[in-house]
Amino acid sequence: MTEITTPPVQAPAEAQGQTGLRIDDLAHRAGLTVDTIRYYQREGLLPPGERCGRTNIYGREHLERLERIKALQGRRFSLAAIRALLAERHESLVDGIFADVGGRAYALDELIERSGIDPDLVEALRVGGLLRDPVEYGRDAYDGDDLDLLRTMTDLHALGLPAQALVELGRIYADGIEATQRQVIELFATGGDLPWSEAELAAFQDDAANAATEILPKARRLVDYLHHRTIQRLTLGAIEHGVDTATSESSSS
Repeated sequence: MTEITTPPVQAPAEAQGQTGLRIDDLAHRAGLTVDTIRYYQREGLLPPGERCGRTNIYGREHLERLERIKALQGRRFSLAAIRALLAERHESLVDGIFADVGGRAYALDELIERSGIDPDLVEALRVGGLLRDPVEYGRDAYDGDDLDLLRTMTDLHALGLPAQALVELGRIYADGIEATQRQVIELFATGGDLPWSEAELAAFQDDAANAATEILPKARRLVDYLHHRTIQRLTLGAIEHGVDTATSESSSS
């Protein structure tokens, strides 16, 4: 990155990071406008500079924060999501829970066109809570996962599942997973109903945050396993119940 030639205003070492920067110098280093930097400050994304005389001085930590904001915007996080993710102890989630955020962006009309799905079915899936607005999970557009969902629904419809059954299937899963994941988030956020000491809870939360990248894929395998085994168990139970019912009715007649 090209060094600026204008001599920087000197500031206390703790305010400088390495080199004290005025806001226009900071904007030049970051490849942004001064207005953009001031907007980020108003939005709570960038901390204020250190006052030095009549000038605010910025340091390396401000430049690194701006680079982080630009990187997250490049992955199409909304500003509200960026503000939350940059909060203390939350940055590790970017490479954990939100590690797969990125790739191609789609508007809703493009999703519908590329998936070949009936627009009325898409609207029903949105109302039922299966296809959520991207802003709800910190995005400014739909992505490949949303496209895969609609293509899957299109395939299931082509296999003979009627639209009303697909909508109900989506609603059942959306409601059930929402309730389950709220309990999971509560466990990691507050410790749930377990009898933690304050130190134990803090250690658990720190370890979980630091290992988020490894925890998430293993948790998905846990969910996949339970989903598969539960379907097997309940399907067999339904079949056995049907056989028992049929046998009972035959005996009574």
